[in-house]
Amino acid sequence: MKINGSHIVWECLRREGANLVFGIVGGATLPIYDALLDFPDIHHVMTRHEQGAAHMADGYARASGKVGVALATSGPGATNLVTGIATAMMDSSPIVAITGQVVSKLIGYDAFQETDVTGITLPITKHNYLVTDVNDLTEVLREAFYIARTGRPGPVLVDIAKDVQQNFIDWEYDDTPIKLRGYRPDLSPLSKDFQRAVEMINEAKRPVILAGRGVMLSGAMGELLEFANKTHTPVAMTLLGLGGFPASHPLNLGMMGMHGEAWVNNTIQEADLILAFGMRFDDRVTGNLKTYAVNARKIHADIDPSEINKNVHVDQALIGDLRSTLQTLLKHVETRDHSEWIDHITVMKGDSAVRDIVNLPDNNHLYAAHVINDLWRATQGNALLVTDVGQNQMWAAQYYKQDNPGGFMTSGGLGTMGFGLPAAIGAKFAKPQANVWAVVGDGGFQMTQAELSTAAQEGIKVNVAIINNGYLGMVRQWQEFFYERRYSATPLKGPDFVKIAEAHGLTGLRVTQRSEVEPAIRKAEETEGTVVVDFRVEQEDSVYPMVPTGADLHAMIRRPMPNPIAETAEDTI
Repeated sequence: MKINGSHIVWECLRREGANLVFGIVGGATLPIYDALLDFPDIHHVMTRHEQGAAHMADGYARASGKVGVALATSGPGATNLVTGIATAMMDSSPIVAITGQVVSKLIGYDAFQETDVTGITLPITKHNYLVTDVNDLTEVLREAFYIARTGRPGPVLVDIAKDVQQNFIDWEYDDTPIKLRGYRPDLSPLSKDFQRAVEMINEAKRPVILAGRGVMLSGAMGELLEFANKTHTPVAMTLLGLGGFPASHPLNLGMMGMHGEAWVNNTIQEADLILAFGMRFDDRVTGNLKTYAVNARKIHADIDPSEINKNVHVDQALIGDLRSTLQTLLKHVETRDHSEWIDHITVMKGDSAVRDIVNLPDNNHLYAAHVINDLWRATQGNALLVTDVGQNQMWAAQYYKQDNPGGFMTSGGLGTMGFGLPAAIGAKFAKPQANVWAVVGDGGFQMTQAELSTAAQEGIKVNVAIINNGYLGMVRQWQEFFYERRYSATPLKGPDFVKIAEAHGLTGLRVTQRSEVEPAIRKAEETEGTVVVDFRVEQEDSVYPMVPTGADLHAMIRRPMPNPIAETAEDTI
């Protein structure tokens, strides 16, 4: 049949299973949006900012396991996608960003709203394309989805000149398998690699597993559980790995790294074998590389060969799909008993596990810890939690215990403020029946709060918990610790968030005392439509423990005594 490039775009999206698109129309995408009217089975969500569209596509992808799609016009529309694309790249989230471009003959002449978006996004995409011939469009879109979803997932950008959208060709869909020279996402370890890894595992006396987001991306949650049980190995979690191994399991140590548990970081430092599964040894996880786990041999299992030895030298690499790797290891590793090692970790943990206490002490102050702990209790740990970035993010990671894979979503690698609300909206589209809560700070929320209008227009139900401390909280914490409390540009005057919600036609609630937390949570969940809850928490509370940048992993700043939340001297909140 004879169709134009705009119809080809939607036909390809339909055949790729992309029946949901987030975006904003513009001059360079008018033909695409005109053709959209001929595809009633594809739902377009009109966002209020292109960054919101990228984050929604990202949240949708993380929650659904499918490729998320964001659509923007040329110039500022395309550049507004950049932060969301970089966020997806750092966290291995599969999205396809489609942008309009000026007509082909004007490319390179600084035409109105022309930007070299492929040049801009080259470092933050798995791959990108500029399409100037309508005959290439189908192949490019098919490759874009293939690259985004295979191997280590990530974002792909397709920039389409306006005349390509308008030109007609005789078209027939090509569904032959895609093969790209130089791109081999399905790598497998050699038998000798497995043999050496098995020997190291069987010889270890103090092993620890470091589980990252790759566990969930590969669907290896069951295999990880079986491996940990068979080898009796404790499991430490990265921020993005939370939920990949049940928090309630006795072998789950908790989160590692800069704001991880003290006993977890000490366990890593004392281990004789580190099993890094689907994680990348980020600087927030390792601290000072010169002193990081110096007594441990290291096995790194990851699908991305570029991550091997990038930050931490390892003794054995197992490059390939993590689930397949674990299935092979399980056939050969011995059943072990590391009770002595586990007992030692328990002694290190001592009575500092305040986050295990169901009822945090209440001294007439409302702390973020109260809010997150009570949210966990009220939702029975079954909410899909999407956080923003900063203190709210760390408190959510510490106090909301994740037993469900995919139950925790955050911007880990890029640390993007403003991620929480739009990503939560995208996640809700992916899982309409899920109880989705966005946990955000008052600073980050204001960056993308316009997407409340998107939620209102779509009639979508997301509950927003604003941890409102009147500061850019994490930066304020650093100023407190390292800049003698010189609070430069961190005190934050915000709007009345209840009125902001109401202005969008939504419900707003305010909480100032702990006794009001659970009733507000119940009311939010029972109220139709998106609800914004403004939790006015203690202003100068900090996240503990904390490993200063560049410090040894075990050199943690602990909460000064007396502790305003907990009563135990060894508390590490």
